[in-house]
Amino acid sequence: MFFYSIGENIKNIIALMYTKLIWKNARLVRLPFYARNQRNIIMSKGFTCGYNCRLSAGSDIVGGKIVFGKNFTMGDNCQLEGQGGLTIGDDVLLASRVFIGTTSHGKYVGERQDSPTTKPNERKIYYQSVEIGNNCWIGNGVVILSGVTIGNGCIVGANSVITKNIPDECMVVGVPARIIKKYSKDTGRWELYMP
Repeated sequence: MFFYSIGENIKNIIALMYTKLIWKNARLVRLPFYARNQRNIIMSKGFTCGYNCRLSAGSDIVGGKIVFGKNFTMGDNCQLEGQGGLTIGDDVLLASRVFIGTTSHGKYVGERQDSPTTKPNERKIYYQSVEIGNNCWIGNGVVILSGVTIGNGCIVGANSVITKNIPDECMVVGVPARIIKKYSKDTGRWELYMP
């Protein structure tokens, strides 16, 4: 706290008091912080978040929970929408401006798809869970779409869009994201991935 201005220190003290009063397992929840359906948000010990973050869990009717593992950290301006269910493992780091979505207004793959003539807010909402494994680092501005599983030990490069599952210990980048490196236990290095 010695590196901050007096005003910033006061904000952090208020945030710390709020954290310990409302979110007992959390380390620090900086304000403003928005949480919809709090009883369906489960924070493990060491939860930390930056300024202006939003969490939206499912209601008791649409029962998607957001479950955070131990020592989870997210930067400023993140939005995690977990109405379809969102599970994040231990020791996960989200940089700023990360969006995770578990819903879709309409269906756009498969046999029966929504028509572009139907207004988006009149299309059926589809729910698919998202899972992020342990020891993952999600870069700045990443978008993770519904129905995706990210394995343990993954690194997701800045501004990537995750549209499909990522196996353990992979480094991915791009729109849509693709694997560029995989960790080799034999060499102890991240090696170029050749599909």
